[in-house]
Amino acid sequence: MGEAEWLWAVATCVKALLIPTYRSTDFEVHRHWLALTSALPLARWYSDASAPCCPLDYPPLFAYFQRILALPATALGGHPSALLRLAPSSPSSAPLPVLIYLRLSVAVTDLVFLLAAARLAHRRLPPARRRLVLVLLLWSPALLIVDHIHFQYNGYLLGILLLSLSFLEEGKDLAGGLAFAVLICSKHLFLVAAPLYFVYLLRHYCRGGSWEASRRFLTMGAAVGAVFAAAFGPFLYYGQMQQVLSRLFPFGRGLCHAYWAPNFWVFYIVLDKVLSFVLLKLGFDIPAPKASFTGGLVGNFSQFAVLPQVTPLITFLLVIFAMSPCLIKAFQKPQPKHITRWVAYAFTCGFMFGWHVHEKASLHFTIPLALISVDNLDDARHYFLLSIVSCYSMFPLLFDLQEYPIKVLLLAIHSILMWIGFSSCFRVGVAPGGTKTNNSSASNGKQGFIGKFGTIYLLGLLGVELWGQLLHPYIFGSRLPFLPLMLISIYCAAGMMYSWVWQLMQILKCS
Repeated sequence: MGEAEWLWAVATCVKALLIPTYRSTDFEVHRHWLALTSALPLARWYSDASAPCCPLDYPPLFAYFQRILALPATALGGHPSALLRLAPSSPSSAPLPVLIYLRLSVAVTDLVFLLAAARLAHRRLPPARRRLVLVLLLWSPALLIVDHIHFQYNGYLLGILLLSLSFLEEGKDLAGGLAFAVLICSKHLFLVAAPLYFVYLLRHYCRGGSWEASRRFLTMGAAVGAVFAAAFGPFLYYGQMQQVLSRLFPFGRGLCHAYWAPNFWVFYIVLDKVLSFVLLKLGFDIPAPKASFTGGLVGNFSQFAVLPQVTPLITFLLVIFAMSPCLIKAFQKPQPKHITRWVAYAFTCGFMFGWHVHEKASLHFTIPLALISVDNLDDARHYFLLSIVSCYSMFPLLFDLQEYPIKVLLLAIHSILMWIGFSSCFRVGVAPGGTKTNNSSASNGKQGFIGKFGTIYLLGLLGVELWGQLLHPYIFGSRLPFLPLMLISIYCAAGMMYSWVWQLMQILKCS
């Protein structure tokens, strides 16, 4: 057994131990999608309203994936009806065979993630750093929390993304573009990187003379078009495209989720609240915003009391503007060695400025950034901070007391392994003659592995957690229940903003 397979096997044992833990409503959502794709004809998949809490809102390739997962249901003996029942039910009431089947379906489909991670790590890294990257990927605490406790299939989807990146790094642009097309036809939230893929493939793959460039452009277009035709063609045939698109892009959900993802809009919302409060105190007639701290911002656009209103078009333009330095770099000098960093930055822009972003979307850039975290000490420092912030921002997903030690332990072990691994890769040595050396010039003038800023920020993260778990209940009791979540969002948003700026600086320095 190779090192990647061994690490995956250990992770699978941990996932098995997590089977009885808390399941979110996403558990019932995915169970219902298995039932829906199994029991109903394809023409009704995106129009069925038998379970208003569980509408199918992923692209068709993921629906086909769910249909495939439903095929072995008869192996559950007396329980296939429980797995494939259209009527909604509580996630906590799922029979044990159904629970085990769905949990293991996530673990088994993580083989795609294993394949992609091993392919990338073995191609680009020496043994010691390869092992560290595989640990960061296969033992990711955020993935364990989101997929194997909360319940989703992000490992499978991120595996497709990493496969695409591995092909692009190897110069196999057609395969990379094809894999990305499969990805966005499986989960449309990855569409945010499409402008970068388009520019990069246009300049890197569609090169040569006019005839050769045209031939390659048509080849890529035909390959990507075939994926989209296979995914959406049947629904176009049945006249369901408008229904499919309305499910995939429900802009009426509002700018933010009920728990604010730690991005730019957190500061915008808080500033609007503060300005509203101050102006009301000064006697100005300020309309009270309709949204509350706990309910999210809901409606076709988000109502702000003082600041300009935000629409989906504004967020789209902000994402493209933030991404523009990366697009310019890819257009001017497309280089496979930079594609992973560029794609991670594109996803970071979508996370920071996008519409109705979930905190789980930070996986879209923290996972690719793990691959380049061992390139130099600055990348290691950045990833150490970012991965902790990203994982901690997902703590509110697990709000039951019994899961609290699990999420804390997962993050603590991950932090210790990162510290040991990065310190080993970038340790200070002693050269002949007694002078200190370091294999990364970026460490000059900085104190400790993560520096003073990182140390202070992470201590503040510990303070936010102590406030939410101990001080807030002691001081306020059951009053102001939104405050601990708001503090997590604001404090993690500061770390995410730092990461976005840091990545932007690295993009600008790329040569």
